[in-house]
Amino acid sequence: MTRLASVLGLVLLALGVMWFAALNGGQRVTLDLGFTVLYYVPVTLVAFGGLLAGMLIMFVAGIRSDLKVRRILRGRLSDSSSPELGEGG
Repeated sequence: MTRLASVLGLVLLALGVMWFAALNGGQRVTLDLGFTVLYYVPVTLVAFGGLLAGMLIMFVAGIRSDLKVRRILRGRLSDSSSPELGEGG
């Protein structure tokens, strides 16, 4: 059931993306980045570029905490392992 829900969710997401791109394919916007201004940029490019930029920012922001958790778990694993577990099975 969970696998079916995952596949259905991905299909619905893909259909939504295609619907958004189809409806806004001809729309152009002016994009002011602060240091430069881009004219006639497709709105779908702005939306998907913003999505990818957000994913990259969250990835970079999460690396530090992920490495911290891994270090803690590795320390717990080495503390809990005893020498007799590896001998003689």
